This record gives sequence, structure tokens and C-alpha cells, in this order.
Amino acid sequence: MRTSEKPAVNTAGLSGPASRKLPVPPRERKPALAALAVLLILGGALATTLLVIRSGDRISAVRVTQQIGAGQQFTVQAIEEVQIADTGIDYVNWSQRQQVLKSFAAVTILPGTLLTNNMGVKASAELGPGKAKVGLALKPGQAPAGLQKGDRVQVVHVPARTSQAESRVLAQSALVFSIGEAGRTGGTGLITVIVDSSVSPEVLRYASSGEIAVAELPGAR
Repeated sequence: MRTSEKPAVNTAGLSGPASRKLPVPPRERKPALAALAVLLILGGALATTLLVIRSGDRISAVRVTQQIGAGQQFTVQAIEEVQIADTGIDYVNWSQRQQVLKSFAAVTILPGTLLTNNMGVKASAELGPGKAKVGLALKPGQAPAGLQKGDRVQVVHVPARTSQAESRVLAQSALVFSIGEAGRTGGTGLITVIVDSSVSPEVLRYASSGEIAVAELPGAR
């Protein structure tokens, strides 16, 4: 009886070109780039942590609640205390409010402004030598609506209709120091302006006869 022999199986694997594999280049390591990436991640995490920590630091600052014209003194009614985040800006601390009330605005300060040290001065050039406060009782049509303390105005001589004289400017840029309540006739009422003392007698003379009007200068604050 014959037995059929199975062909021998080659267990040695493939031979020839099929058994050859292309060499794989070793992965190039870049330790410098890896270290830089780690530093950037750590730096970002540190910055975020500092911002969170600083956002919790609060300081007591001074906020202006009323418009204060350049040269005008700060008042109790014009400032209030607010709590803000400590951002490193040189805001005036509320504990220094007594010094603030003894100083004058270096520029016109609008409501809502947080006060910084460079916004105030110890002496006002507007109230110094050579200046005078003048009261004006204005009638309807002699002043614009909405005039506020701290505005700049032209003080103009407006002659009576029977006069042949022409209107002329007496004070080019006078500071509105205060504004009283409107009169019963609907006029602006009594306002006080600061002018050069050299023109104050003339302004008073025309004001007494009702021949004064003021024009607002919005761009001259």
C-alpha cells in the first residue's frame, strides 16, 4: 500500500527580495523644542493663576460723580467711594479723600471717572491772581440750555435794540464756576463765571443792565 507524501513546507520564511524590508530611520529627538513647549505651558498657567489671584485683590478708589471743571475745587458731593480690582494703575485711594477735597481739578473731569494723582493740583490757576468771579443774572435766550458747572463760555456784550453799538466778546473763554436755580421767568438764573480781573468791571456794568449773554464752547473744556 502506497502512502502519499506531502510536500515539505518551507518554515524558514520568505526568501529573496520579498523578505527584505526597507530600513526605518530612527526618530529624531528634539529636546530643546520639548523644553520650550513645557516652559510655554507653565508660563501660561502661571499667568492665568496670577490674573485670578489679582482679580480678587480689591482697593478702595475715588470716583467722580459730578462734572468738575478745570480749576474747580473738589467737593464732598462730587466724589464717592468704589471698590475696584487692583490693576496696578495709580488710582487715588479713598483714604486720601481729605487731600482730594483740598485740591483742584487740573482738567475737566466727567462723571464716572476714577481719580488719578495727575488729575488734581494743589493750586488753581483759574482762581489765582488776575482772576475774578462775576455773577450774571441771565434771562431766557441769553444762555444755552443744559449749561453746567465746569463748562467754558464766551461772555458777550449784547447791546439793547435802541443802541447803535455792535455785539462783542468780553471774555473769550470763561469758566462756569457755579449755576443757580432758574428764575420764575424761565431764565437760566444766576450763574457765576471766572474772568480776567481786567474785564470784570465792564462785564458787571453790562450785566447790571441785562446786556450780557453767554455762548457755550464745548470743545474748550
